[in-house]
Amino acid sequence: MNNDSFDHMGLKKELLHMIVKKGYENPTPIQSQTIPIALRGSDIIGQAQTGTGKTAAFGIPILNSVKKGGKTQALIMCPTRELAVQVAKEIAYLGRSMEIAVIPVYGGQSIDVQLRLLRNNPEIIVGTPGRLLDHLSRHTIKLQGLQFVVLDEADEMLDMGFLPDIEKILGQCPENRQTFLFSATLMKEIQDLGKKFMKEPEVVLIQPEEKTIALVEQRFYRVSSQSKVETLCRIFDYEQPPVSLVFCRTKRRVDEMVQLLNTRGYKSEGLHGDLSQRERDNIMKGFRNGDIKVLIATDIAARGLDVDLVTHVFNFDIPEEPDSYIHRIGRTGRAGRGGVAITLVEPAQVRLLRAIERHIDKKIEQAVLPTLAETIEQQEKALIDRLVKTSAEPIEKLEVLAARILDEYDPKTMMAAALKIIIADSPEMELADIDTDFDNTAHIEVPVGKAQGFYPRRLVEFLVERTTLSRKQIGDIEIQSRTSYVEVPMSTADEVYEAFINYKQERKKQSGFKRNNRRN
Repeated sequence: MNNDSFDHMGLKKELLHMIVKKGYENPTPIQSQTIPIALRGSDIIGQAQTGTGKTAAFGIPILNSVKKGGKTQALIMCPTRELAVQVAKEIAYLGRSMEIAVIPVYGGQSIDVQLRLLRNNPEIIVGTPGRLLDHLSRHTIKLQGLQFVVLDEADEMLDMGFLPDIEKILGQCPENRQTFLFSATLMKEIQDLGKKFMKEPEVVLIQPEEKTIALVEQRFYRVSSQSKVETLCRIFDYEQPPVSLVFCRTKRRVDEMVQLLNTRGYKSEGLHGDLSQRERDNIMKGFRNGDIKVLIATDIAARGLDVDLVTHVFNFDIPEEPDSYIHRIGRTGRAGRGGVAITLVEPAQVRLLRAIERHIDKKIEQAVLPTLAETIEQQEKALIDRLVKTSAEPIEKLEVLAARILDEYDPKTMMAAALKIIIADSPEMELADIDTDFDNTAHIEVPVGKAQGFYPRRLVEFLVERTTLSRKQIGDIEIQSRTSYVEVPMSTADEVYEAFINYKQERKKQSGFKRNNRRN
């Protein structure tokens, strides 16, 4: 069977029609591997991330099998309200020609609305574990006719503490069913879940997200905690990203950032767990429409977000878990398009950056913050480009008025006034004098660690004794088993390297001397 085309998968004509209408040309890797296995009737454990096309990977085989009017035949569990709505919307579109009803159920939405929709016995239900369990306890969702169960982003659901709920729901599902489990990682808990509730599942491994983020341009800026907001604004002013996603560690920080950025003229909104569903829906609508240029979110609030328009992801607060970094920056560079991921790193956080680099097996380049003069020049260039681009469009009707204005008024004054109107809605430019001395430091990997008896204090003493460095010049230190990282002024890098080369040579001589003495 040729799995490189939907036409050769044995799908219903009505479904193929909607696949074409949706704009799917060829199956993605997860789709080409998963759909044929699902159509054979096997259970599947799939390792795939958001943005790889996994919703269609399980949605298409389900739609190919369910029958109109056959009551609820498929149950899909998702970690967040946003993802549940998104999954339901995509599957409903694909099932439109067959008149398949797909409804999302989740906390935060009126239970009465859901009860009314459930009375019509939808063929497919998509929901969050908590609300699904609520409906099962009310007997408003009936599982007797269930043929398919899907656990979407299972690792996220486990991280959010949903395992007991998932097990209760799966325990009420008919044994004679197909189960699909999708997860970004196949950690032990995921595998245990598969063994307990699935029948000889086939495992599909798709290229991990660490590889797919290769399209994303990654860089970091060294910042002081006092000038982080100013640094972010300077980058905004220079890069002028059309749509940005900014990650913060806490809900409080999200609210603070929304206020600070809006005060400076950046159209911003925040996403975190304290918002009502209506507030979240309105914010996401504004973000997708382009009314909101900067969306500020916590990791949990951003789970399930699938916004194709995001060009820049900013880690205002560097994540403490490397996997979080991967999930965050995977929000840009979607569907083969490039994107930009920028991380702000305080001096004490360099160890977190190094952990991320080891995890993704890639060096993240340090960038130099643009000066105010460079930023002004960049903005002027962008404004001229905008004018040139507009001048290439049909503007004959305005040329007569332009000629009249230039005849009656001073051309330079009128041009300046027009430019002022054009940039009237632009944010205020960040004028602060931002400390960029961090750019003169280097993080050096040295060939000693705990195995050689080196700890921070001994490493500092070693450097002070063997180089011209003072204690104050030595910054962040990270000690590992056989290597360490130390932050020193860039100008002393060669001196530090030489000190350790000499140290290793001394150790080698001492080792040889001891061996000779033992022989004698």
